[in-house]
Amino acid sequence: MTIDVRQQDPMSPTTAPTAAAPSGDAPSGHRPLPTGDRPAAGRVGAGLFEPKQLIASLPDALRKLDPRVMIKSPVMFVVLVGSVVTTVLALKNPGDWFGWAITAWLWLTTVFANLAEAVAEGRGKAQADTLRRAKTGTVARRLTGTGEERVPGTELRIGDRVVCEAGDVIPGDGDVVEGVASVDESAVTGESAPVIRESGGDRCAVTGGTRVLSDRIVVRITTKPGETFIDRMINLVEGAARQKTPNEIALHILLAALTIVFLLAVVTLKPFAIHAGADEQTSLIVLTALLVCLIPTTIGALLSAIGIAGMDRLVQRNVLATSGRAVEAAGDVSTLLLDKTGTITLGDRQAAAFVPVRGTTEAELAEAARLSSLADETPEGRSVVALAKERHGLSEHDPLGPADAEWIEFTARTRMSGVDVHGRKVRKGATASVVAWVEERGGEVAADAQERADAISQAGGTPLLVAVEDDRGARVLGVVHLKDVVKQGMRERFDELRRMGIRTVMITGDNPLTAKAIAEEAGVDDFLAEATPEDKMALIKREQAGGKLVAMTGDGTNDAPALAQADVGVAMNTGTSAAKEAGNMVDLDSDPTKLIEIVEIGKQLLITRGALTTFSLANDVAKYFAIIPAMFAVAYPSLDKLNIMRLASPESAILSAVVFNALVIVALVPLALKGVRYRPSSADKMLRRNLGVYGLGGLIAPFIGIKLIDLLLSLVPGLS
Repeated sequence: MTIDVRQQDPMSPTTAPTAAAPSGDAPSGHRPLPTGDRPAAGRVGAGLFEPKQLIASLPDALRKLDPRVMIKSPVMFVVLVGSVVTTVLALKNPGDWFGWAITAWLWLTTVFANLAEAVAEGRGKAQADTLRRAKTGTVARRLTGTGEERVPGTELRIGDRVVCEAGDVIPGDGDVVEGVASVDESAVTGESAPVIRESGGDRCAVTGGTRVLSDRIVVRITTKPGETFIDRMINLVEGAARQKTPNEIALHILLAALTIVFLLAVVTLKPFAIHAGADEQTSLIVLTALLVCLIPTTIGALLSAIGIAGMDRLVQRNVLATSGRAVEAAGDVSTLLLDKTGTITLGDRQAAAFVPVRGTTEAELAEAARLSSLADETPEGRSVVALAKERHGLSEHDPLGPADAEWIEFTARTRMSGVDVHGRKVRKGATASVVAWVEERGGEVAADAQERADAISQAGGTPLLVAVEDDRGARVLGVVHLKDVVKQGMRERFDELRRMGIRTVMITGDNPLTAKAIAEEAGVDDFLAEATPEDKMALIKREQAGGKLVAMTGDGTNDAPALAQADVGVAMNTGTSAAKEAGNMVDLDSDPTKLIEIVEIGKQLLITRGALTTFSLANDVAKYFAIIPAMFAVAYPSLDKLNIMRLASPESAILSAVVFNALVIVALVPLALKGVRYRPSSADKMLRRNLGVYGLGGLIAPFIGIKLIDLLLSLVPGLS
């Protein structure tokens, strides 16, 4: 990658602005959405077969029997038509118990398929009901030219400015344009700790329905009533905006094609049966049962549930996707763009080592550095004190007290801080500033001081010189090595992404030397230093031109173009409205590292769909061996050799296959909702695993299941 090298001063002791989150915005891992008495339906894999949940989902499953709804799934529409046909035939011959049994299980197959989707949707609706409780009829204090007026929140329009003080509910989505306040966002994020929202910067966005806890802010409304963030969340988790993804559409076409092929195959069996004298064994009810068992009903029934569950797993991690397309795209991502500050690193430079010059001990340098940092409340200053205590057991508190010391605060002009105490002066700061301070006092700078500072700079760190003036004169004691600390476990996570076939690129505004050092320590594949919005856009377009899908995170207005360009753009909830509008996902926890989890969830969705498709197609083979011999063994006794399960009778064989076909849908619902466990590996390994586990399993399970059902049915008089 070509890097535009624009020199910066790597020795400045000031900390670059970071995205470090205040209380409540810290990375949280996996937090449920939201707090309160969350129903069992809102927990992944929990309470799946609780009677209350099944009863609650059953009406929705029955409503989905509407042909206008069923036709959206060609496979299940064929099952519905078959159920209607067998019902008519059973009514014509009320004494045919076999026809009624087949009819009942075909209807159960259709209902079970709808129940899988209804349960998945019910989990989202349970979350939506909880979110609705966050919407209240608020009264807004809208600013006018002469003061303020109280109006219902529903009357607010884009551009209106409203005042919110402690205890007020923010009436609509907007940006803080004046003031700073502590805001309770637990209704949206599930995080009980308050967060800070202030005008300017990337932490100005506020959400309607959240509550101001302190101070006073002025909010400019950025959304229309009914289009607020919570409104969109409710629509998303209910699945109203879920669109089929390209892969899902392709799979629907495949399933429809297989259904047509099997339909033609089954239709042609009737003439063969008449010719072979097996007309009685190939009644319309039997042929319908054969068709339903041979078409891929299992994956056809679970396909929608898999897609809904994929979005649900994101919601469980406090991430909202605008459509299923974003979730699936995450599974196909091949390039991941990650911001350095707050994502790969902790975001604050930390003291890593004390490097004394010749003639000075490390303990002497550590004591001077600690003393000059006691009044320094910056993250760097606190880290120096902490390192001195850790390495040399020095106290974190000044034993002399403020009356005996004159503290020198850091300023942009002096670029130094320190303390004057008992005639001794200690200074800590940028290399050039400390060297000038020593020389002004007639002191000499040790020859190796600049060498040590240069070595730290070349390694990507920030050197802070420490000097002292006492009865021995002014002199430099050594250098404090500051470095941006890489978060624990990041190298392992990037190794995992590499095994997944994903290339990672770190984006930073740091100079190339610092960027290179951090990139090597973190283990990313590449980096972009001194990145501008234009640089980010160019990088994304370059990757996409090579046929790759790109994902990135961002929270600022300057990130909006890149978020819109990326295939998966994850905007932070704490970010600006422009960023949230540009991205196709919003992370309510504002945790940039969650992008890695999002990719894993996307891959899990694709793997789950592939695994269950493999299982569904494989178990059709076993059902073939159950039904075909039963239909034609009378006419062609040699076909009895295919009856390897030794089923009791033709009626028992056909009914056993139909019963298994219905029950296997119910058995696989938990797997469809929870998802197949994802293990980072190459595409070849995943294919072999899918074929070995779900292909072989889909082949063996029906033989066992159908045989067990046949043994139970053989106990029924008249079936043996």
